[in-house]
Amino acid sequence: MPPLDFRWEFTHPAPQLIRQARQAFDVPEIYARVLAGRGIVDRMLGAAFFNPGLEQLHDPFLMRDMDRAADRVLTQVRTQQPILIFGDYDVDGTTGAAMLYLFLTSIGARVSTYIPNRETEGYGLSSGGIDYAALIGADLLITCDCGINAVELVARAGEQGIDTIITDHHTPGRVLPTAAAILNPKRVDDTYPFEGLCGGGVAFKLALAVAEKGGYDPDLVWSHADLIALGTAADMVPILDENRVLVKEGLRLIEEQSRPGLSALWQVAGLSGKEVTVGRLVFGIAPRINAAGRLGDASRAVDLLTTQNRYRAMSIARELHTENIRRQIIQEDTVEEAIFQVNAYHDLSREKALVLSHENWHQGVIGIVAARIRDHFHRPTVIVAIEEGIGKGSARSMAGFDLYEALTHCQEHLLGYGGHAVAAGLSVQAESLPAFTERFLAWADDKLTEEQLQPTLLVEGECTWDLIDDRFLRFLDSLSPFGPGNRRPIFVTRGVYPAGSPRLVGDSAAHLKCQFHNNGTALEAIGFDMADHYEKLLLNKPLDIAYVVEENEWQGNRKVQLQLKDIKMGELP
Repeated sequence: MPPLDFRWEFTHPAPQLIRQARQAFDVPEIYARVLAGRGIVDRMLGAAFFNPGLEQLHDPFLMRDMDRAADRVLTQVRTQQPILIFGDYDVDGTTGAAMLYLFLTSIGARVSTYIPNRETEGYGLSSGGIDYAALIGADLLITCDCGINAVELVARAGEQGIDTIITDHHTPGRVLPTAAAILNPKRVDDTYPFEGLCGGGVAFKLALAVAEKGGYDPDLVWSHADLIALGTAADMVPILDENRVLVKEGLRLIEEQSRPGLSALWQVAGLSGKEVTVGRLVFGIAPRINAAGRLGDASRAVDLLTTQNRYRAMSIARELHTENIRRQIIQEDTVEEAIFQVNAYHDLSREKALVLSHENWHQGVIGIVAARIRDHFHRPTVIVAIEEGIGKGSARSMAGFDLYEALTHCQEHLLGYGGHAVAAGLSVQAESLPAFTERFLAWADDKLTEEQLQPTLLVEGECTWDLIDDRFLRFLDSLSPFGPGNRRPIFVTRGVYPAGSPRLVGDSAAHLKCQFHNNGTALEAIGFDMADHYEKLLLNKPLDIAYVVEENEWQGNRKVQLQLKDIKMGELP
């Protein structure tokens, strides 16, 4: 398949903002473009962005129901009645559950955790979790990263004398559960200043509120910021506002290697000695935690993140590493089958979205597969695994297409659904799948333009290589932590030529490694999964390249390396 034809879309900060940033910081124009694009145009704004600190956090009691939730938890602590923490089985849910367990235990609460089985219980609050709460005598259940649409199940818990506190960040439905408290900044009746918290982030705010109202040391909460940083990174929420504070503090804690579970995962992932970054959490650590629930018992993730026994931590980490390898094999087989299905049975000239299903697909990998197919064909994608007449689906979208809105439009054909604009889950009767598909595709056809179906690369501006020096590297580093809402800047340089012999590297020769020269400066570059561009480098013609600038360390030597994002044929001088 030919490489994706990206449309390079340059950011366009207002010229006066660029001038303002350039004057305020005394920097070259390309620096000023990057700063202005992030709204950093004076020293005061720069101080808040470059030095995220605890003083920038919002008061947790600004969140609706927080006062009520904190009081209910403190009552449980004082009376020594059991609390059950119910976490979703993904990284966000398990890290949030682990954080709450550790904090509440540290203030003397009687706490247990419950993580549902992905295959037998599915997403969200489950009957099994409610029954377990009743079994252990817990009359308070706290959800992590789920529960906002569990109207019937929260009512059932109430009938058994169990109060529920919901901590969630998914889009609420029209009817909210009748819970003791509902903490979700996306509630339409909530005026909390920041909606971008992940599920674990909302649980973290609850812990801070309990600590403040109960008179406990807030360090008992902040000592677990590493878990929330991991959940924030894995859930791809914007690394902006107070998420920058949470992630920065969490990365610092992970660097200290004080948590046996995370240290063990870092080691088995082959990351020993490497800098802790959001990218390495997303691609190195998160998949191994997710593997616990994709192919087995997700409660192992909570065990791993809460244990202080380094031998046990390493044992669980190795087990999850092995399962992650098995997950990768299942995932790649499913991706290949899905691509074949698209090429054989779908007309991409007419279909602006994809709904793919199969009875043999594993429910544990369909979310990853949906993301891969979306990226491959650049269309909103729903992947459905059918078992015994019931389809469990996972959907991934892109800018301009709100999945939750689309699924709401199709809800008459669904058994249930939940999520947010770019990621969602659903369940559907197999016989209803054709009707759902027809309605979903019609909605996509109405909402998406042809221009939106062309993949876009957001570029900060054109950069000359004489500017790429130590100061430039320090500037880029000061913008971190990177993530959604604060992407690593992408630059373009035109009219470069390959130098030496380009190579295809990696186990499957999927990565492109080469060197470019431009106006007397030569820089090394690597393009992950860019083997399809190899032939362009053999023509000895000028090329236009899009890339991020990074520092590569090898055997103790550090040097500039470009990470390629796209290569286009340039114009001859």
